[in-house]
Amino acid sequence: MRFLLIEDNQKLSSAVAERLHLDGHAVDCADTLNAASACIAVADYDLILLDIMLPDGDGRDFLEQHRQAKNRTPIIVTTARSAVSDRVGLLDLGADDYITKPFDFSELEARCRAVLRRQGGAADNNKSFCGTVLDSAAAELRFADKQVSLRNRELRLMEVFFAAPGQIFSKSHLLDRLFSFAEDVSENAIEVYVGRLRKRLDGADITIETVRGLGYRMVAA
Repeated sequence: MRFLLIEDNQKLSSAVAERLHLDGHAVDCADTLNAASACIAVADYDLILLDIMLPDGDGRDFLEQHRQAKNRTPIIVTTARSAVSDRVGLLDLGADDYITKPFDFSELEARCRAVLRRQGGAADNNKSFCGTVLDSAAAELRFADKQVSLRNRELRLMEVFFAAPGQIFSKSHLLDRLFSFAEDVSENAIEVYVGRLRKRLDGADITIETVRGLGYRMVAA
């Protein structure tokens, strides 16, 4: 998954980005609303983490404009304001969730998972296709009485395929989903991760197929 973190506190921003990166997410950081808008103009995000008080404006204005533009990217607001009226106001403006500073990283991760589940219409962390189950919370695949552990980026790539079985994803699209602007990687990295996933799926009734000249898709084996 690719996240946009809008936070002007550099220490907090670095800590959150590092934690999410360890979970296998790509994270772009913006310390102003202008920088955030520039990121959104050139990249698609699965989730936005939004601070309220920013050097060049109020995050609530960004949130309101985001929703008025019919942008459905989920937003979790990080705020130091704990009053019920403040939290209700954020939700009414279109926030999908909020978390009060200071927060525990494990709670933030749980809220991210919950918002992404709701966005995908899922009741839990599991997705299945042709008898193979992807358990995002446990970071594993289950099939034919086997449990196969996934490393963080393998998990995130598998989530992309399980979200749309049969859909073709180009290398550039997958690169965009897995890596942030700050990471200097080539499309060869996608070939490496797809190769690893094929090994993980050995014995399953699904596979990741190469569509020459177009990319990859997950299909029944």
